[in-house]
Amino acid sequence: MTAFFKDKSLDRLAAYGNVAQFASFDPSLTPRYSRILDRSPNEGLDLKIAVSALLAASPERRINVRSFTPENHQGNEFIYGLSDVKSVIENVRRLAGLGFYVILNETVDVNDGGVSGVSQGSIIEFAPHGTPRVVDTARPVSLRLSTGLSILESVYGFSPDISFPPRFRVEFSIHPIRRGWRQSHTILWELEETAIEQLPPNPRWPNDFSEFLGDKLFGLLIAHGEGYDVPRTKVLSRHLEPFIFGCPTNSDICWVRTSPRVAAPGRFTTVRGWTDPFKLLMIEDPKGEAIPAVLIQDEVPAKYSGALLTDVNKEPIIEGVPGYGDALMLGSVGPSNLPEDLKIKLRNLHDCIQRDFGSIRIEWVFDGDRIWIVQLQQESSQSSGAVIVDGDFSSEITFRTDAGLEELRHITNQSLGTGVAIRLIGNIGITSHMADILRRAGIPSRLVRE
Repeated sequence: MTAFFKDKSLDRLAAYGNVAQFASFDPSLTPRYSRILDRSPNEGLDLKIAVSALLAASPERRINVRSFTPENHQGNEFIYGLSDVKSVIENVRRLAGLGFYVILNETVDVNDGGVSGVSQGSIIEFAPHGTPRVVDTARPVSLRLSTGLSILESVYGFSPDISFPPRFRVEFSIHPIRRGWRQSHTILWELEETAIEQLPPNPRWPNDFSEFLGDKLFGLLIAHGEGYDVPRTKVLSRHLEPFIFGCPTNSDICWVRTSPRVAAPGRFTTVRGWTDPFKLLMIEDPKGEAIPAVLIQDEVPAKYSGALLTDVNKEPIIEGVPGYGDALMLGSVGPSNLPEDLKIKLRNLHDCIQRDFGSIRIEWVFDGDRIWIVQLQQESSQSSGAVIVDGDFSSEITFRTDAGLEELRHITNQSLGTGVAIRLIGNIGITSHMADILRRAGIPSRLVRE
């Protein structure tokens, strides 16, 4: 087996970028490599001085103890988050006495609002609340590199410092507060040269990052990152500093929208004009579990508004009304005829996004010149014509749409029994929240318009 020294690899990595502060020792406790803030590289500090310096320089005032041998550099004892000099030294001496090399590194808080992940070739994958191993153990977002970097820059105000040739696989983490030996927002954990430069992304959500931000916010960031028109949006997040993305619409009116952790069609409040976002959160989500963010979004002066979704044949179902589309979405009014040139533009929009992200649902606003995306979701193809979800319609219950959205939600949350379908009666759109509730519940259902 070829000998591999993890600390030597860290020393090399430090030449390319920021690394977590560390110091390493061989089994005789001879200093090997180190990177500690305000100290020279590989200064040769003895154990007690190195431990004290690392604890003082670490934002969390905690140290991890990692062990390895040149023949076995993975799967050895790892001690997390020690906070006093004595316990660190005792553990280092114990491991060195067993013949291990030891690396001490600053503890990096994985719950600080940042993300960790991997960039390789043309893709990037990342998630919050973990080390770069989250790409194997969690539900990371997987995107084209350009789109992922755009989203991270929108959210954090900086782009990760991972500009390496496509043949390199980069394990990284990014942090709202500068840290590490070079005191930057990006920490490099591993850099490996590979023979692969092109990998296909797997852009699916919900994922851990979309739930961290909120489903609605994540979809808008995807649209913005892909270069589509998204109204300027100010984000008040439970987990992150406020940030702004999108394009001004030249309107002095805002919409205040909640961004639930996972899509909940029509469940939470949307307000035209200003409302207290903190009061809104207290009313809608007093436990702080369902809504990670509130969005304050520029209004688009609407000539037409509506929604579109991908049907079972991968074709778009397009619906809209003159003016604002909130009544259409809530099922209060049915769809109107749209101009043919607008339908062509909407079809082209659908085809471009569907090609990259599969079956989708979009809420849109047309200002007479541009089509603005105000919501983008992935949604499995289930509808065609008047059929919302196909299935066995031999046993149906009838639901009249004027009973309201919450009553329909209540029914779908009940156990309807095997083989029970819903006949939805009323003048609503198949892209409305009512139909969306049935699609997400997977209940066989069809629309009978009055």
